[in-house]
Amino acid sequence: MREPRFWRRNGALARLLAPLAAIYGVITGTRMARAGARAGVPVLCVGNLTLGGAGKTPTAIALARLLIADNAKPFFLTRGYGGTLAGPVRVMAQHRAAEVGDEPLLLVKTAPTVVARDRVRGAKLAVAGGASSIVMDDGFQNPSLAKDFALVVVDGELGIGNGRVFPAGPLRAPLAAQLKRASALLVIGDAKASALEVIEHAKTHKLPVLHGRLVPDPATVSTLQGKKVLAFAGIGHPEKFFATLAAAGIAAPITRGFPDHHAYTAAEAKGLLETARRERLLLLTTEKDFARIEDEDDAAGLKSMTAALSVSLIPDDEDAIRKLTSAIAAR
Repeated sequence: MREPRFWRRNGALARLLAPLAAIYGVITGTRMARAGARAGVPVLCVGNLTLGGAGKTPTAIALARLLIADNAKPFFLTRGYGGTLAGPVRVMAQHRAAEVGDEPLLLVKTAPTVVARDRVRGAKLAVAGGASSIVMDDGFQNPSLAKDFALVVVDGELGIGNGRVFPAGPLRAPLAAQLKRASALLVIGDAKASALEVIEHAKTHKLPVLHGRLVPDPATVSTLQGKKVLAFAGIGHPEKFFATLAAAGIAAPITRGFPDHHAYTAAEAKGLLETARRERLLLLTTEKDFARIEDEDDAAGLKSMTAALSVSLIPDDEDAIRKLTSAIAAR
């Protein structure tokens, strides 16, 4: 879904939806407080306070790499949003985004990955496969599986919008209820007003506040210097991808934004290709979008003509995060 503009401000529509938000907030807050089942190995969850993307997947990948550096054997556990397989299933090379979702295809490049809508069953499959720890990409608000450590991620620029709970705002549950279940807060990018508010609330809950940045792949950036691209993205906030390109010095005179986890049609692929050819632009998209462009269904040849720009989480204080992951790996 695309985030409504009114989620960024406390306007009339947000106030009108406040009663529904209050009901939703009570339900989700109560649900989050339930005790979950133990996996038998440490579970580290990376989650969002809000609907939409904030950098969960790059953060989960960064944490798994730190665990691997400590000689742990982490498995990723994710719902596989957008995929048809309910799981539990271990992601393999032959799987497609239509089956398991786009994020698992990125995660499995770093560590074994299990897709499961039932998180408890998914954790059992991971443990049976030899996992010494589990890194959950999302699932913070899902109480079924107990978390040993929960890192909530917030976008420094977007923060929590108007601070209201869905549908009046972007919060998945009341802020206090979520921070109560969190172990630490990670702010990605420079913290603006809405994120500063979250930081202050986190401090009242005595949560460690970490900072980091999403950095585009230097090699890809280097190859695109001096060239012009048609940039397209179907993620939570496509404008963040376009801003990343601008900050990296990549000229994108034409941009196209699509809904999160968008499945590109043949007509859309053809339109992107025709525009790029007419304007003499290279096609560039995100790694997640690239995973969703299926070769055999791509009648217009979009995938073969598109480059993907990956991003990595670079923490401001890697030692602080390493201490957290080392403590988890040692449990």
